[in-house]
Amino acid sequence: MTQAISKQLNYTFANASLLTQALTHRSYGAQNNERLEFLGDGALNFMIAHQLYLRFPKIAEGDLSRLRAQLVKEATLSEIAFSLNLGDALKMGEGELKSAGWRRPSILADALEAMIGAVYLDGGYAAAEAVVLTLFGHKLETIDPKAIDKDPKSRLQELLQSKKNPIPEYTVTHTSGEAHAQHFVVECAIAKHNIRTVGEGASRRIAEQQAAQLALQEFEKTPIGKSKK
Repeated sequence: MTQAISKQLNYTFANASLLTQALTHRSYGAQNNERLEFLGDGALNFMIAHQLYLRFPKIAEGDLSRLRAQLVKEATLSEIAFSLNLGDALKMGEGELKSAGWRRPSILADALEAMIGAVYLDGGYAAAEAVVLTLFGHKLETIDPKAIDKDPKSRLQELLQSKKNPIPEYTVTHTSGEAHAQHFVVECAIAKHNIRTVGEGASRRIAEQQAAQLALQEFEKTPIGKSKK
């Protein structure tokens, strides 16, 4: 299975144990992919930022950041991981296997980043960049700067600021679940308009975005929100 993945990456590991580690979830044992995921996350963000900087010389920093976020978000990473059949190669503990963890987007995304980290350690920067271009080349070629989707938190903040309103406050009101499968509940409050919404998700960011989306809908129902933007 690892040989098939190496072929898709167009990269052969000198130290095959690094690829094995990149595909080992924390539930399987102490020698897992968490540190490699940390390294790969940083490398991927920089390499994508570099590619966007080169490809779009006239785009402002804020839009470049949104383009990068669109390319390195969990949904994109898990989609690429799924296309590589990474889930079939993952080593996981019994609990994760029973809960179909190999299909969970967060686990797939982490494994992809860990794999990039493994290539970086094994072959250096140039090798890792070549793999990133193999994985993200089509998306880099087809991404449209004019169709950048701002996330709900950004849209809500910009809308409030355009009306000279204070920015919203986000508060984690509850967390539950194991460390590798936590569930967050976050409240978004716009005190001036007595708006309070609650979002939930597998990460604080997801919960905040959901709460922001609901708050955005509520704010746009208010008289000031309905006025010309």
